[in-house]
Amino acid sequence: MTLLPAPTPHSLPNADDLLILLAVARTGRFTTAADSLDLNHTTVSRRIAALEKVLGGRVLSRTVGGWELTDLGTRAAQAAEGVESAIALLGGEPERPNQLTGVVRMSATDGFSAYIAAPAVAALQRRHPSLRVEIVTVTRRALQHRSGLDIEIVVGEPQVHRAEAFRLGHYMLGMYASRSYLAEYGAPTTVAGLTEHPLVYFVDSMLQVDDLDAPRRLVPTMRDSLSSTNVFVHVEATRAGAGIGFLPCFMADRHPDLVRLLPDDFQERLPYWMVLRPDSLRQPAVAAVVDALRAQTAAYEQPLLGRPRPAEATAPGLHGSVD
Repeated sequence: MTLLPAPTPHSLPNADDLLILLAVARTGRFTTAADSLDLNHTTVSRRIAALEKVLGGRVLSRTVGGWELTDLGTRAAQAAEGVESAIALLGGEPERPNQLTGVVRMSATDGFSAYIAAPAVAALQRRHPSLRVEIVTVTRRALQHRSGLDIEIVVGEPQVHRAEAFRLGHYMLGMYASRSYLAEYGAPTTVAGLTEHPLVYFVDSMLQVDDLDAPRRLVPTMRDSLSSTNVFVHVEATRAGAGIGFLPCFMADRHPDLVRLLPDDFQERLPYWMVLRPDSLRQPAVAAVVDALRAQTAAYEQPLLGRPRPAEATAPGLHGSVD
């Protein structure tokens, strides 16, 4: 058997170049990686080119969303993670060797970000104060190219390639109106009666998630009132009397001035899914955030599903009293 010659010192990749590659892999962009490393874009590009020359192949490929690792780049990034861990160990506090550091980037819907992700991350950061988490709020399908994102939280089962996906839990949506609105316009007691009222919901032409089309499917003749891409706007517009809102129960039930309408007819149960890059869970910080999100989702199950509060009175066709 013929043995390959051992690599010479000149053929080994530069540790700094590996760390630069890791930064590009995590951010998906040369400019963002350069900013995080306090370098300029040209230097990052030049060092990636030098790394590719030493390794004898491309480590990054261009996608719609930015830059993604090639197979060779994935192996190089794994080596870079080892370098990063070694540096963190040497520079860390001796009494706290297991501290998580670095930046975890995720995207999630507005409500999930505020009521699940934010408290989960805050609790985790109390134990790991050097951990940073960036959250992009957006309601969309899972991306096919998720450069720069470690975690995605989406509504509905995703169809993705080169990614890991699992269901986090479910949440419920229902029809709500403010007490003042119902006092002025009356409470609908049937599904047909809803068509006499305007709908507060997503902008139909911009809705990217098929699972969220319930109002147009269940009451297609209900006219739009105030539409927005942000669910917090839906809640506040409904509270202000703009119409009847189709709202996540865990967000609407926080407000005593909102009344749930026709709960037996409108109880749309949708799943939250988590999508991860294949290499993400190898990063201790990402794995810790994933565990925190799963635990917080499980702990928040009852509000997510819109279960009635024990002391709540229920009027016919309503969840709560209008008085």
